[in-house]
Amino acid sequence: MPETSDAESVDQYATLPSGMTICFRDHGDKADPVILLVAGMGEDLTLWTDSFFGSLVARGFRVVAIDNRDVGQSTFVATPPPALWRQIAARPRGDAYALADMAQDAVGVLDHLGISRVHLVGRSMGGMIAQTVAATAPERVLSLTSIYSTTGSKKVGQPALSTIRLIASPPARTRTEAVRAHLRLTRHVAGVGYPIDDAAEAALAAHAWDRSAGDPAAGVARQVQAIQRSGDRTAQLSRITAPTLVINGDRDLLVAPSGGAATVRAIRSAQQVVIPGMGHHIPEALVGPVTEYIAQHAARVGEGGNHVRIS
Repeated sequence: MPETSDAESVDQYATLPSGMTICFRDHGDKADPVILLVAGMGEDLTLWTDSFFGSLVARGFRVVAIDNRDVGQSTFVATPPPALWRQIAARPRGDAYALADMAQDAVGVLDHLGISRVHLVGRSMGGMIAQTVAATAPERVLSLTSIYSTTGSKKVGQPALSTIRLIASPPARTRTEAVRAHLRLTRHVAGVGYPIDDAAEAALAAHAWDRSAGDPAAGVARQVQAIQRSGDRTAQLSRITAPTLVINGDRDLLVAPSGGAATVRAIRSAQQVVIPGMGHHIPEALVGPVTEYIAQHAARVGEGGNHVRIS
């Protein structure tokens, strides 16, 4: 499997009309169909890993990945983060941004690059952002793949109590604390079938800490309230017309599998893949299968079909 080159690993920046500066990386042949990757809450673009990028590039795609606002090298907004009680009570501040604003950031990067239409792939909160783009800017989306995400309904996709306790722990304030916190949470949510590679995960977490242009804890808190401000998006999802693939595991303690099932019900003609033993994590052992599902789905759309062929 080819690795990404040093040139492709260079951070690039798009300054948008909103005032946001969004960092992105651009991999593969510019003539190939484009996949846009949108990461989850608190995750910078490097959490997709080089092997994930390389697998999609090897399958004939140009792959663009972004740092969402409030993570990585993108703009950290100036508004104060919500207090913990607001996050627990799901009462966002009046100055909170929403998933719709983050969706506009993603579209803004496409505008910056002169890309008209993409195969859109998002995981967790990134899946919510990708869903929002597909619902509000359908002319920009060739296909949608939503990975271990949900609809925003409080009735589905909720974290386990054990996960809530971990997330509510005091935030990391040093690089060492950040690595420990990442390992603790990732071990907890990764699923029963795929134990994590501690060394690889520690390296990813350390690099993400070093890349951060602002306060990671404040950024995560503002992203939490963006999800909460956006509320139940089930009705919005029903407007999605792009061929949609939903991927999730059956052992997810962060976004319960019911969130994936609800997403499939909400989006007309959506297809679902449930991976046994998978949790809220894409380990190296699943990079090949997950990217193959994405590639099959995108290729099926390119051939004029509406659905991925699930074997």
